[in-house]
Amino acid sequence: MKLLDQQAKLTFLGAAGTVTGSKTLLEFQSTKILIDCGMFQGLKELRNLNRAPFPIDPKKIDAIILTHAHLDHCGFIPVLVKNGFKGAIHCTEATMELTEIILMDSAKIQEEDAIRSNKYNYSKHNPAEPLYTQKNVKASLELFVPHEFGQWVILNNDLKFELQPNGHILGSSFVQLEVDQKTFLFSGDIGKTKPLLLYPPKKIDAADYVIMESTYGDRIHSDGNTKEELYEVIKLTYDKRGILMIPSFAVERTQEICYLIYQLRSEGKLPNIPVYLDSPMGIHATKVYDRHHELQNISNLEINKMYDDIHFIDDYKMSKSVCLDTKPKIVIAGSGMIEGGRIIHYLNNHMGDKRNTILFVGYQGEGTRGRSIINGSKEIKFFGEYHAVKCDIAVISHLSAHGDQADILSWLKNLKQAPQKIFLNHGEKHQSEALCVKIKTDLNWDCVVPKMSEEFILPTR
Repeated sequence: MKLLDQQAKLTFLGAAGTVTGSKTLLEFQSTKILIDCGMFQGLKELRNLNRAPFPIDPKKIDAIILTHAHLDHCGFIPVLVKNGFKGAIHCTEATMELTEIILMDSAKIQEEDAIRSNKYNYSKHNPAEPLYTQKNVKASLELFVPHEFGQWVILNNDLKFELQPNGHILGSSFVQLEVDQKTFLFSGDIGKTKPLLLYPPKKIDAADYVIMESTYGDRIHSDGNTKEELYEVIKLTYDKRGILMIPSFAVERTQEICYLIYQLRSEGKLPNIPVYLDSPMGIHATKVYDRHHELQNISNLEINKMYDDIHFIDDYKMSKSVCLDTKPKIVIAGSGMIEGGRIIHYLNNHMGDKRNTILFVGYQGEGTRGRSIINGSKEIKFFGEYHAVKCDIAVISHLSAHGDQADILSWLKNLKQAPQKIFLNHGEKHQSEALCVKIKTDLNWDCVVPKMSEEFILPTR
């Protein structure tokens, strides 16, 4: 479809009807900009999309604007680079640093999984191959261009953008993209009104088109006291002389858990129990947080002390030793949805013991092992076999880096005039549709839930 000079086209190449694989293509005249470039995770039918032919030649994409470093927003970048993308990848400094950690870890895990699959014949592919390698990641990192929050970046005579903090994870941003005479606002993953570690999302008062996430568009986070809930789970597990295993995302959630544990210990509530952060990626991400005190809304004293009593494990031999030990302890390990990482080794050794507990502290995507356990599965598959789930399961649902329905509406209400259209992405179908109804009912604004690969032609004047 040929665009007129005063039209732009939006195509939803990912995170449409799902919370993964975020990719939104904006085209204006001859320019093609990809906002986020995420990997699909979770359900097999979604993961298969990672290996499907990309709907546009990567060589024809002029630039990528990256909202933040989570894998479902950055994880497909090495594939595009491997297939010919050579444009700039724009993001904040902290996002660039975290993305390097996350992509290198992703490539390493894929390479190791391929080796293991070929050795034990786990995969139907012969041979099994990683989606991308560490070499592909290194080539991608050469294209990154970091920017300050609030810095206008000129792409050409008709296109410019700025990044503003959105309170989701360190360095995360929403994108205010000026196209001809219209403003396109891409929320990225919007944070809560009162994040635990970060500053709240910056308010914006005008936009013509809003591309809005809807991960928790159908619900309100409970008002529970997160610190007290964590304390109760720790105490119950410790009283049974058990092991508390916390699958945690390396970025933001890990640092939040460490902060809450630090607070409990400072208040004299924490039992005399060792705490291990067994996640090389989590440790590296924590060091990025240490370099960016200015982005965190807690005191420098707290930042400097909150990790003092946590044992960092990045050596594999030490990890194996701690994993085999059955004494009471708290272990924070990746991955957050149990899709890989060292947490699987802990589950392999301790999930069958009723004294122990798995504590979920983040969103569990459809089709992931984490979602299966929360939904009551009595066994899960890893290492090519099924393993019984006999330990206790606990969930702290409101410890989320995503804003809920009320947070999203509060942020949108800063707009002084109704946008011409709101597009709801990055949400499972019922979540997006519930938020769409709420926006239409409460705000009387035009709202739509795009389908995967759906295109929209929008006037720019």
